[in-house]
Amino acid sequence: MLVLSGVAVIALGFLLRFNPLLVIVVAALVTGLAAGLDPLAVLARFGHAFNETRYVTAIYMVLPVIGLLERSGLQARARSLVAGLKGLTVGRLLAGYLLFRQLSAALGLNAVAGHAQTVRPLVAPMAEAAAEGQGATDTERVRALAAATDNIGLFFGEDIFIAIGSILLMKGVLDGYGIHIEPFHLSVWAIPTAIAAFLIHGVRLWLLDRGLARARVRAGASR
Repeated sequence: MLVLSGVAVIALGFLLRFNPLLVIVVAALVTGLAAGLDPLAVLARFGHAFNETRYVTAIYMVLPVIGLLERSGLQARARSLVAGLKGLTVGRLLAGYLLFRQLSAALGLNAVAGHAQTVRPLVAPMAEAAAEGQGATDTERVRALAAATDNIGLFFGEDIFIAIGSILLMKGVLDGYGIHIEPFHLSVWAIPTAIAAFLIHGVRLWLLDRGLARARVRAGASR
């Protein structure tokens, strides 16, 4: 039972809101010591795990590239591009991005887009430029909607891909209760949920465009 002490460390660490990485490392160390491993053996296991999954750190190679692009005017170019497109609204722009995000996530391409590599340097500035063209002044709300659009597209799109962790987790839980369902069936039933999420968020974006249009009309009438 002492081997399960690592679970208690994780629960306590997350409850006290400590750094998640630190909590996991301490929990793994406690589990290894409780299992009878010496500290050097635990450290060796850490090194082996890191070496086997070093491809995970490849994402850090992208961050300097994004920083250089932003320094060279990536956001300014994105804003100028949107400003030159007539008829493009913030709602239509984010709805198009939502569709792209859901379709790419449904194909298992979760890392194609995201907050760091897409929303901050491209989608948010483009949405701000479109909103400014509609007379909007609340840029924080536009940024929040851009981030929310990415979250919704990824969350409700990735379950359609049968090899995603959430599908395998649901299958494992259902198997534990004696309910045997193939991952393909779970992914198929995720499609209606993804469509509903697209429609609901699409209505929110449409209401945003409608509100901006009304505010622009009132501002013009007051002049």
